[in-house]
Amino acid sequence: MSSYAGDVSPRQAWDMLASDPRAALVDVRTPAEWNYVGVPDLGSLNKKPFFVPWMFFPSMEVNPQFAEHLETARLDTDAPLFFICRSGARSRSAAVAMTARGYIRCYNVASGFEGDPDTTRHRGTVNGWKVESLPWIQG
Repeated sequence: MSSYAGDVSPRQAWDMLASDPRAALVDVRTPAEWNYVGVPDLGSLNKKPFFVPWMFFPSMEVNPQFAEHLETARLDTDAPLFFICRSGARSRSAAVAMTARGYIRCYNVASGFEGDPDTTRHRGTVNGWKVESLPWIQG
């Protein structure tokens, strides 16, 4: 058995969120990132992302209650769940963790919300949710 369902692009995640009413997006970044960098906007799909930090800033310690917080949303264990962070590292860990909790369709949004850094070490220009021109809003 795989440690999680696999990696998808932001566009693939969006398409599944649009086509499957049970599909959900879980943003695992920190509250500071949500407020200052922006968040995916699923309003046109009549959905909202779930916001559960995988790690706490500034210590960047893993949230020991991550799974319990997400489980309060009462998502189906076989519904497609798409985990997103800045660039795909934290969200991969969250997808693995929720798969271990019995959720069988956990996907990592591989390039995340801001994507990989470019040659000048800036994000938001190479890949990711923003670069794919998917809806987002800034807090």
